[in-house]
Amino acid sequence: MTTQDIWTEYHEILLKFIRSRVRNAYDAEDLLQEVFQKIHHSIHRLADERKLQSWVFRITRNAITDYYRRNAKKLELETSDHGMGDVVEEMQQDGNLNHVVSRWIRCIVQDLDEKYREAILLTEFEQMTQKELAQRLGISISGAKSRVQRGREKVKEKLLECCYLVRDRLGNVIDYERRSGHCGCQSCR
Repeated sequence: MTTQDIWTEYHEILLKFIRSRVRNAYDAEDLLQEVFQKIHHSIHRLADERKLQSWVFRITRNAITDYYRRNAKKLELETSDHGMGDVVEEMQQDGNLNHVVSRWIRCIVQDLDEKYREAILLTEFEQMTQKELAQRLGISISGAKSRVQRGREKVKEKLLECCYLVRDRLGNVIDYERRSGHCGCQSCR
């Protein structure tokens, strides 16, 4: 199986898959090209051609994840010198408040118990794998997974206690409403 064969069979379905997860059509096409570059450079690693479809979609999902991570870091760098009001205005123009909510989440994470805070910061914000987390902390992999999962649950609980989030079909936050007058999220602007 060659890259050309994979292109012929999968490029249309992959483009639809990417477009369903990435709003910008140009970015979706760029991601498709990136996916096929990765396929081309690593096709020799595919041991079982019967697993081709799942392999191709795993590469595609990973590329989409990387795309959102890159854009989040880029936006954070671009807005680090601006006041939060500029960010809110910019995000509202796009109809997407994910960056604002991500700042709230960082703030909420800071209030977690040390073991959960460290697990979330290292895995979610520094992209450390759970296996690497386990090695760094000297705990089992299942222990690391448990800490990350519990930390995520605690962050979600605290966020949803405080705010009601409205999301679009892709999961992007498009509006929010405070549930209580003591909303900790609002102080994280």
